Amino acid sequence: MLSLKCVKKVYQSQGTEQQIAALSGVSLSFADRGMVFILGKSGCGKSTFLNIIGGLDVPTEGEVFVDGISMKTFSPKEYDSYRNSYVGFVFQDFAIIDEFTVGQNVALALELQGKTAGEGEIDNVLSSLGLDGFADRKPSTLSGGQKQRVAIGRALVKKPRMILADEPTGSLDFESGRSVLSLLKKISSDRLVVVVSHDRDAAEEFGDRIIEFKDGAVINDRSLRKSQEEKSSEESNHLELLSSRLPISKGLKLGLSSVKRKPLRLISTILLSSISLSLFGLLSTLVL
Repeated sequence: MLSLKCVKKVYQSQGTEQQIAALSGVSLSFADRGMVFILGKSGCGKSTFLNIIGGLDVPTEGEVFVDGISMKTFSPKEYDSYRNSYVGFVFQDFAIIDEFTVGQNVALALELQGKTAGEGEIDNVLSSLGLDGFADRKPSTLSGGQKQRVAIGRALVKKPRMILADEPTGSLDFESGRSVLSLLKKISSDRLVVVVSHDRDAAEEFGDRIIEFKDGAVINDRSLRKSQEEKSSEESNHLELLSSRLPISKGLKLGLSSVKRKPLRLISTILLSSISLSLFGLLSTLVL
């Protein structure tokens, strides 16, 4: 399903002419299912790699193929549709919307696909994550481990082909972390799960395959389970992409929640804009 060919990513150092190589000619192929751990020290290219296969960033050189189609041909809109259709993201900081209930957080992923989320469907997803009866609860009442399960539910409900998890246990205690990894392991039985982590012990315990990065290059790639040796050879050369469609009501609610969280920034922006417009008007008058 997913493969990379000679992928390089180079960033321009801000304020200088120095270039920083985040990825240096990475070539990898992935099976349709299984749990793959990406290990390496901070700054080795792990998160850049995850961002590129997730469609959040693009390579400087090389190509990423999904079902035999090069993402190099994607337009910005198709990248957005790819993320919406093929990828479920799980982040270290959960990225849960506090103003929404648990059920609304999960349902949002379906609504972005232009679908209507039924109560039964959301309840089934939450039940599979050990969150029975949590649909009407607010995130502020949940533990860290429960919030991460909600984030996983939001990723799962849209039925993505792969789950990409960036340090999903980094903000959790040991027991909660192991519980989340066990859940991701179960999910990997029917889809690809890629986990960026610093935890080698967890990778050895839960991973089907471990890929290690150093200085932007793969230095070790080994399979721990026989299932990972069976790479998918089927390439459909066709992608079923769904455009993102955020309902207006949810968009307004998100905007209002942002204002509530950062009112000073909003006031400052309004003041600075007003002053700038006033000065521009005064300057125009003087010139004329």
